[in-house]
Amino acid sequence: MNYSSEFIAALVFVFISSLLWVAAKLLKLNVPVVYGRHESGEFRLRIPTRLSWVLMESPACLVFTYFIFTGPLPVTPPVIALFIMWQMHYFHRAFIYPFQLQIRSGSTTPVRMTLFGAVLCAACGYLNGEFISKYGVHLQSNDWFYSPAFIIGTSLFLFGYVLNKKSDRELIKLRKQNPDDYSIPYGGAYRWVSCPNYLGELITWYGFCCAAWSIAGFTFAFMTASNLILRALENHRWYHEKFPNYPPERKAIIPYIL
Repeated sequence: MNYSSEFIAALVFVFISSLLWVAAKLLKLNVPVVYGRHESGEFRLRIPTRLSWVLMESPACLVFTYFIFTGPLPVTPPVIALFIMWQMHYFHRAFIYPFQLQIRSGSTTPVRMTLFGAVLCAACGYLNGEFISKYGVHLQSNDWFYSPAFIIGTSLFLFGYVLNKKSDRELIKLRKQNPDDYSIPYGGAYRWVSCPNYLGELITWYGFCCAAWSIAGFTFAFMTASNLILRALENHRWYHEKFPNYPPERKAIIPYIL
């Protein structure tokens, strides 16, 4: 398929950013996307945490929408289905989730993390919206609804979405119960892994990739995996260091494996 130079450049940017993130974390370098329990507070330029979430996540929501509805291909029912899937996550993540978080008064986030995340979200929104609206000719027929890729991908997306949202709610509930410190989560899939919210998000985006049958979706899912797996391992180590009674049988992100 003949992709535009802009599309290829965005693919390369997201892929290389993912590899650089992995290399930086493995080499223990200081990277811009650090927050919450791992954030040291050393960066001077900071903004309120809720505002940071909105600015960082909303480009994925808005840029994707723009390219879906301005591309050369018609907006068919399969395209609408993928649009709904994407926005189920990103509209919620940008405009609802930040206001559900139990954030300490005065909490701030480094501007450089916000900008870095916003650029990546914009690139991923562009890639996926552009592919679906310009290159996704297989999505022009309603027969795509009956393809194995769409059926399996949608099933994975919905399973991952529910797992992600249920796990996030467990953390929000814990923070309400103990607003001044972190606690060990036990409910739901936390019995098996330290970060089922990350596992759910991974399954969500590999499901979306399958349902869209898209190189853009695969690149985005790869970026998500490179980010969340390392963050899950980092969180897992942090839990063991902070809580001597942390369940020893619990894995970081993949039950019984990792």
